[in-house]
This record gives sequence, C-alpha cells and structure tokens, in this order.
Amino acid sequence: MKRISKGFALAATGAVVLSLAACSSNETPDASGAPTGGAGDNTLTVWAWDPAFNIAALAEAEKIYQQDHPDFKLEVVETPWDDVQTKLTTLAQSQSYGELPDIFLMQNNAFQKNVLNYPDLFSTFESSDVDFSEFPEGVTAYSTIDGANYGVPFDNGTAISALRTDVLEAAGYTVDDFTDITWDQYITQAKDVLAKTGQPMLSGQAGSSDTLMMMLQSAGASLFDAEGNPTIAGNDALLKAADVYTELVKSGVFLEVNSWDEYIGSLVNANVAGTINGVWIVGSLQTAADQSGKWGVTNLPKLDGVSGATNYSANGGSTWAVSSNANVTLAEDFLNSTFAGSTEFYDAILPTTGALANWLPAGDSPAYAEPQPFFGGDAIFAKVVGYASQVPANNTGVYYYEARDAVSAALTQIVNGADPAAAFQEAQDTVEFAMS
Repeated sequence: MKRISKGFALAATGAVVLSLAACSSNETPDASGAPTGGAGDNTLTVWAWDPAFNIAALAEAEKIYQQDHPDFKLEVVETPWDDVQTKLTTLAQSQSYGELPDIFLMQNNAFQKNVLNYPDLFSTFESSDVDFSEFPEGVTAYSTIDGANYGVPFDNGTAISALRTDVLEAAGYTVDDFTDITWDQYITQAKDVLAKTGQPMLSGQAGSSDTLMMMLQSAGASLFDAEGNPTIAGNDALLKAADVYTELVKSGVFLEVNSWDEYIGSLVNANVAGTINGVWIVGSLQTAADQSGKWGVTNLPKLDGVSGATNYSANGGSTWAVSSNANVTLAEDFLNSTFAGSTEFYDAILPTTGALANWLPAGDSPAYAEPQPFFGGDAIFAKVVGYASQVPANNTGVYYYEARDAVSAALTQIVNGADPAAAFQEAQDTVEFAMS
C-alpha cells in the first residue's frame, strides 16, 4: 500500500496551510492553524497529503473549476494520512464537527471503517450529479456503504505486472508470454528466466501481505464477507494464494527484502526482472533513467483452480470525502466537475504527477494513448485504465487493517513451514477477538 503512504515521508511535523489561489480566508482557524470548513460561499477547505501528487492535483483542479467559477478558491491543509485519521477520530469522539474541512482525502481501505464508526463525519452523494457508473465497481465499492456513495475515487491503485523486456529476451521470452496467464505458468517461466539469467522475477518486503492481497482480490475474494464477518479461515482463494507465494519465495523467483527502500532499490538497481504492484510504481521505475525502453507492462497472473479468478487486481488508492460540515452543494459540484468529470483535468495532471484516473472516460483521452518511451513506446496508461474496469470488488469493513496484520503474521509462519490452514485459523481467531 505504499503509494498512499508516500505522504508519511513528505509530511512536516505541523500542518501547512496552502492557499492554492494565493488568497487567505477570513475564517477562524482551528487549533492546528487550519481554516475550518465552510470558509466562504466560494471557498472550500481540504485536508490532503503529498504536495507532489494529491495537492498538485488539487491545484490543477482549482484552475479547471475557476474557468466557470472565477471567484472559487481552495484552501488546502497538508495533512499526512495518519494525522487525517487521528483528527477524524478525535473530532468524532468530541463531536466537534464544525472543525472538519469541506473535503478530505481517505485511504480506500480505511473508508468503510471510518464511515461505519463515525457516520456523522460524512455527507453522502445521493443528491449529487456524480455518475458513479463511470468509475470501476471495484473502486467505488470501497466508499459505498448500504448502497450509498460516500466518496469520489481519485488515485488509481490498479495493479500491473511490470517486466524487464531485455531480461525476458535474454531468456527467450516476451511480455506476451506473461500476459493472460496463470500463476502456475508464471512460476514455470520465472524459474526458467532465473536459471538462464540469474535474475529473480519479483521482490517485496518480507512480512508484508501486499502480494497476497493482490492475489486474493484478483479472484474476487476478501478477508470479510458482505456482513463484515472475517473469512480468513477456510478461504480457498487465500489458501491458494499462500501456496503460490510460498512457492515463489522457496524457488528463488521472489526476492524478499527487509524494507520499502530495499524493495525500490531492487528495481532501480536491476536486481530483479519485474514487479507486481499498483500502477503508481511506474513513478519509481522511471527514476532509473538508464533503464528507459527496457520495461513493459501487462496484467497479473490469475490463481489456478479458483472460481472467479481474473488477471486484474489493485493495491492502494484514495478517495475524496465530503464532510458533514461542508458546503455540500459546492463541494459536490467541484468534485463532479473535476475528479469525476474533466478529461482536461486528468490530461493536465498525468505528465506532471503520474496520477492515473479512476474515472474511466479519461482513458479515451489522447493523452492516455500517448506512447511512453520508458516502456518501449507502449501506451501503458490507456492499457491500465482498461485493466481498472475489470478489477473485482473487495470487502474491507471496519477491521480490515487488523485482518491484514494477522494475515501478514500468518504468511510469515507459512513461509517458514507452518500449516497454512492452522496459521489462517489463528489469524481468524485473532481478528474475532479484536472484534469482540
């Protein structure tokens, strides 16, 4: 989930108020120095993290909206995700709803937890003009509770398989040989690549369940059912995914490293021949200028013998929420006119931020069809938008992060020889205890 944790590294110790229109508000700031929600008839306040990504996108969205609303202003408070979560919890417990901004950014996997725990913090989009059918169902599901939409998706976490084409060629393969395949086929070919070139195909952090979760979602399976009950024990897709992961590691095809920095280093230093992650990983890949033209992108392998298995998944992503303290009409219209309705907006942010749209019509834009020299001239952004429309939904619920932690611990035990069924039963028991 590293794409949306980028804000941790960039965050300052205190909140920074960024007036994107270079204008100040007359509103009274809250204790953090941030202007409170409802800063004016034509002003919206926003909490978001990452100046180079989310906040840069907001600045462009403001310009787009000002074309028809010249007096409009955004006042953005740079707020790391962990601080967003802390603020929401504190304000909900104290019922200090007047200190909420108009709009705030949420991690996708935390969205349902917050709406279910703190419903009084949110406004729904039931009266808005946002067409949620223009977003992938697997993405809108994160912010849909009891049939009501609570957010507009932004950051695309669609998963890709990125491959070093020069390494594949040396082993007698092409990207096509790794397209629309199963994990059994992938492992067979990856072992061959390793034998012929000495290059593992993949890398990742030891003790992390990111790869496992991508496998699970690709089969339309989850750690919880629709009622929020954990489905870790006896989960056939999860058991199959654990078998695949163990084989990847034991065979040497998957290089486990100790940190995120080591993972990125394994890619840019050419220690491995590929990666499977959210599309946001292309930003890190492109920092290795000497590898330009040597990468290709395709879809994921799918789990063998699992009902509902697909070649599509996701990792990461974020969604805009409108607070209960908002100028709801203005906030919804702003989001509908930009993040949920402007090809011009997404064309503008694509080259500067690498922000790939969840809004499906953006994929028809000429900007998305532009050849990408780093990826051998392939129009990878149009390709990935097509993948996004096929990503299965994922049930998260209130205890998603507790479940991920328990599954990560179980996966470590399994790789070290523990019985998968017993390890996942222990994980299930851990989550059930937390829920009780």
